Amino acid sequence: MAAGAQLIDFTAEPPERRGIDVDWIHGSASAKRNTDPDIQVYAYDEHTLILRQNMAVDYEAPFMYLMFGNTRAVLIDTGATASAEFFPLRRVVDEAVERWLRTHPRDGYPLLVLHTHAHGDHIAGDAQFADRPDTVVVNADLSSAWTFFGFARDPGRVARVDLGGRVLECLASPGHHETAVTFYDPGTGFLLTGDTVYPGRLYVDDWAAFSGTIDRLIAFAATRPVTHVLGCHIEMTDRPGVDYPVRTTHQPDEPPLQMTVDQLRDIRRAIDDIGDRPGRHAFPDFVICRRTG
Repeated sequence: MAAGAQLIDFTAEPPERRGIDVDWIHGSASAKRNTDPDIQVYAYDEHTLILRQNMAVDYEAPFMYLMFGNTRAVLIDTGATASAEFFPLRRVVDEAVERWLRTHPRDGYPLLVLHTHAHGDHIAGDAQFADRPDTVVVNADLSSAWTFFGFARDPGRVARVDLGGRVLECLASPGHHETAVTFYDPGTGFLLTGDTVYPGRLYVDDWAAFSGTIDRLIAFAATRPVTHVLGCHIEMTDRPGVDYPVRTTHQPDEPPLQMTVDQLRDIRRAIDDIGDRPGRHAFPDFVICRRTG
């Protein structure tokens, strides 16, 4: 850190539940005529950014999270498009880091790149950071990610990633994908659930693991102040139980991204309701798609 650099106390007060006051870019009727930015950047606070990829670039329109600590920043997920020309994630992140450092100067400020899981729409931009100085990209595959977090030897542990006074708690959360990780940030109270929980289609590959993960997240949230449960997509409409079709590139009637711990409990009740029935099951705030036993 730079001499005289002021340390930020990220946990002096419990996280305050504040609104996420943003109109997310949600595509357009004609992707060719879309004029929205390739990546929307929303500052929840000066140390926490939420990014969304434009649907005109990729229909998945995933969300990513950039968080700053005293000694390093972390980017969680890298989106659905590899090309820096069409999806300039590296440039957007570099500009955000430069802005933060102007207010909070540091000598040397590394970036850590982590992932919620290994599906392609969450790792496609990794290569943009391969040659970035002072950057560590932890591959999302099972051996790399779970070794980094220590889940390979103890999948039930709570791993900690220290950004310098801002310590993320990380949980293995398989079910949607075997590599899935959930992140909790005590500074904001965000519980970042990737594709495990979000307002959309919850695709479940391992039913028993998914059920166990939801139970664990509910128990975890009971001992921490969770302000928002934040996943990586919006696929529902604002009509209860109705989602947008797959590959939709214009979603003008989206519900909010943020969910609640009560909605985690709704998912638990939905799991009990579904029982051993495979297939698609619609509920007011999400759709559970049970693929396998």
